[in-house]
Amino acid sequence: MMEILIWLLAFGILNLILSFSVRKIPLKRLKVCAYGCRMLICFLVSCSVEIVYLIIRIPMLFNGSSKEWLLSLLFVILTESILFWIGIICVYLSSKQIGLKWRLIGIICGWIPVANIIALLNIIRIASYEYKFESYRININNQRKNQQLCKTKYPILLVHGVFFRDSEYFNYWGRIPKDLEENGASIYYGNHHSAASVSDCGNELANRIKEIINETGCEKVNIIAHSKGGLDSRYAISKCGMADFVASLTTINTPHRGCEFADYLLNIMPSGLKEAVASAYNTTLHKLGDENPDFIAAVTDLTASSCERFNNEIFDASGVYYKSVGSKMNQASSGRFPLNFSHHLVKYFDGANDGLVGEKSFMWGNDYEFLTINGKRGISHGDVIDLNRENIKGFDVREYYVKLVNSLKEKGF
Repeated sequence: MMEILIWLLAFGILNLILSFSVRKIPLKRLKVCAYGCRMLICFLVSCSVEIVYLIIRIPMLFNGSSKEWLLSLLFVILTESILFWIGIICVYLSSKQIGLKWRLIGIICGWIPVANIIALLNIIRIASYEYKFESYRININNQRKNQQLCKTKYPILLVHGVFFRDSEYFNYWGRIPKDLEENGASIYYGNHHSAASVSDCGNELANRIKEIINETGCEKVNIIAHSKGGLDSRYAISKCGMADFVASLTTINTPHRGCEFADYLLNIMPSGLKEAVASAYNTTLHKLGDENPDFIAAVTDLTASSCERFNNEIFDASGVYYKSVGSKMNQASSGRFPLNFSHHLVKYFDGANDGLVGEKSFMWGNDYEFLTINGKRGISHGDVIDLNRENIKGFDVREYYVKLVNSLKEKGF
């Protein structure tokens, strides 16, 4: 049958062309993802060719050859269905970047003409970029492995922010630690509580620094701290006697001057509602590992008024290198929930922000770096630590941290 030859020719040529991009992919999961994309592209192209072919042969329905035309239609439906389901299953099972959103859109729009093609093209686009970009990340780390770009003199201590804990099941820092270790870094975690005052968390971090020094024999640590973790670390250095044991402190999107919207919320919120919210948070955080979570204390220490007092009492230690980093979302819709909601509120009180912290609050220390990208998206409070494991065009978060730690190495830290 002519339609079989046309289909085989179209599929064969496309498959041959697309296969060249798959051969060099280093990870099995990515190969499956690439294979799925290849099948879906073949499905779209071959299906278009077959539909045109069937339309051209419509006159067969009226000249006594309707049976042959219907058999051709059946062949197209069968072959294209096989191609589609192989492709979509491979992509759904292997891709991490299409996420729940596009999986649901694909399922819902699958039965809506035109919308299903648009959804499929977006799924292919996201998954294709994923396997290409992730392959690039693996290859570049392999190529420079011997350079040990992140092998600093002192180990790296990663300090999380408020309402999170270090967990072996969900890494607060996403894919960053793995890339740092592949480039020679020694990584440790703060392991402190998620909801407590800055002073309590600072004392925990001080004990953690002592543990690392006793365990490894290193003289100092390099701290990279996110959000409230930056304030906790400053307290540990200046108030808990850790200045001699910390080589550098890099704060990431830390509210050094607090959040004015937090002052507003705490002031206007009725005491009953405040206690109810705090109780709900404390109960949840206790189940997640905090011994004595204190929601109110943690949030209060992030207010602008509290941070003003903090800065008047906590002075930077001589001999410690301080660096700060900040970022912003370019529009609310670019952030994941709840940052897409809080962005509006923070903007009203604090101006340009990352969904939680205003831009004017980030700067601290010897060096300051502000991260942004062109376009509508921007870089949120979660993006800057790879919390959502999302590949953002224009901002390679893993490579940023490789360069950040490499700069510490070059400074002798």
